[in-house]
Amino acid sequence: MPTSAALDVVAKNLNLKFFEVPTGWKFFGNLMDAGLCSVCGEESFGTGSDHIREKDGIWAVLAWLSILAHKNKENLGGEKLVSVEDIVRQHWTTYGRHYYTRYDYENVDAGAAKELMAYLVKLQSSLPEVNEIVKGTRSDVSKVVNADEFEYKDPVDGSISKHQGIRYLFEDGSRLVFRLSGTGSEGATIRLYIEQYEKDPSKTGRDSQDALAPLVEVALKLSKMQEFTGRTAPTVIT
Repeated sequence: MPTSAALDVVAKNLNLKFFEVPTGWKFFGNLMDAGLCSVCGEESFGTGSDHIREKDGIWAVLAWLSILAHKNKENLGGEKLVSVEDIVRQHWTTYGRHYYTRYDYENVDAGAAKELMAYLVKLQSSLPEVNEIVKGTRSDVSKVVNADEFEYKDPVDGSISKHQGIRYLFEDGSRLVFRLSGTGSEGATIRLYIEQYEKDPSKTGRDSQDALAPLVEVALKLSKMQEFTGRTAPTVIT
């Protein structure tokens, strides 16, 4: 679920069945064993297929090489071969670009982290209040049209996984996702996923952090990150 929604856009456009699952490869395994899924991936770049129940870097490299071979099959004698960058830019032209980043706040006081997450859940009950905060922070950010706590019902065994991430979904296809992990004695990690969807071809070549800056500002204001955690910056940005 925290992975970029670029896959969702492509799958819907091509009328392909796709599944949005919680973090954890066991969910992929269930789908693969049932013959419902053949390709899977996660936001930290792990990718695999149904030949193995785990991420496979070699497979990912071979998959990209096969894509490049297919794109260049009529052009092997040409002066310039189609590159990965060419393919990605064509994707942006066709489907739009999903600017994406993840902020990790590590070793946060567990109590403060839980309070932050509880606050975000409570805030979801009033979208007018949410949008008042959004517009008061950045007028150039789209409005929030839905907010929930992600829940997944496994289509194979019927099991239900609750509390899998707090989501704020924007009218233009952008998203904010908050997840909490590792609430042990050494503190918790808050993961903030920020995704800005851009359909305008003239704006798909921007630097990611520049394009995401308004939504980052909204995310930090909406969550009261500094107030709850005392942190002025994330531990890691990816």
